[in-house]
Amino acid sequence: MKRAVEFLFTRVLRSRAGIAVAIAVLVIGVIGAARLTAGVTGADSGLTGGPAGPISTVDPEFGDDGAIYTPSPPAPVTSPGELTPEQIADRFTTAWLGTQGITAEQWHADLRPLSTPALIEKMAGVEPEAVPAGRVTGQPTLRPQNETFVEVLVPLDAGQLRLELVAPEGRWLVDAVDWERG
Repeated sequence: MKRAVEFLFTRVLRSRAGIAVAIAVLVIGVIGAARLTAGVTGADSGLTGGPAGPISTVDPEFGDDGAIYTPSPPAPVTSPGELTPEQIADRFTTAWLGTQGITAEQWHADLRPLSTPALIEKMAGVEPEAVPAGRVTGQPTLRPQNETFVEVLVPLDAGQLRLELVAPEGRWLVDAVDWERG
């Protein structure tokens, strides 16, 4: 018997196969012990002792939906006697759509008092025939960003006109024009 034990320790356990078997027996033993102490059997696969429903950290009586409060932007500020952003957008849209047979010079002259110098420069060389729409089809939507910057969306027969208006000194002017096909 002594010889068999000696053979087991010297030959089998020192070989790679012996070491692999010993590690496997050790891992199975640790897993089995953990299951026994935790009370988990092979049929159980979920948590034990947990709540029946979802955990809520919000008081249902308070009514908090968890959203972070974001205040609405301040209303646009217009200097006394000046046109509102809506009025400027309406006049600019009318001038931008133009009329049949208008010259490029007259079209630019109609847009100039409603536009910033930067926009006037960008529109140099643009012809009124390049305007892809003919008429307004709905009410403009004003989206204030702050007291001196608003975005106006104007629905047109062939898409939507997006105007960006600025009022650095209380006088609203169109600073950017973008066209979105509908």
